[in-house]
Amino acid sequence: MPRTIFINLPVKDIAAATRIYEAIGCKQNPDFSDHQASSMVWSETITFQLLARDYFATFISKPIADAHAGAQVLLALTLESRAEVDATVEAVAAAGGKADPRPAMDMGWLYNRAFEDADGHTFEAVFADMAAMPAGE
Repeated sequence: MPRTIFINLPVKDIAAATRIYEAIGCKQNPDFSDHQASSMVWSETITFQLLARDYFATFISKPIADAHAGAQVLLALTLESRAEVDATVEAVAAAGGKADPRPAMDMGWLYNRAFEDADGHTFEAVFADMAAMPAGE
């Protein structure tokens, strides 16, 4: 079995959160989804577990942070092209998320835009042309 990561995120509205993660290309795994959770598979080894806030609280002993007010983690997703970066950020905005909470970064060989899901979790959508990366970077 390959090493995998399950990113558990507290969400206010399961259905709204599911739409945003579908917009970035995730597919819901019905075997691990119900009224308290939506299991969103992004790749063979990466799954976002969107958990209702009260359900999420059963797994931790600390207060749940408000991702609209602060950040604890910044997640970066690599994509195949600049066009896919733009399409992903626009799809998130159309699904109820927020596009470009900070300015885009364009270094020529590296292109990076950010987005937030409806609960304020921040992501970077990144395309890097490693063959075009300047020496020494």
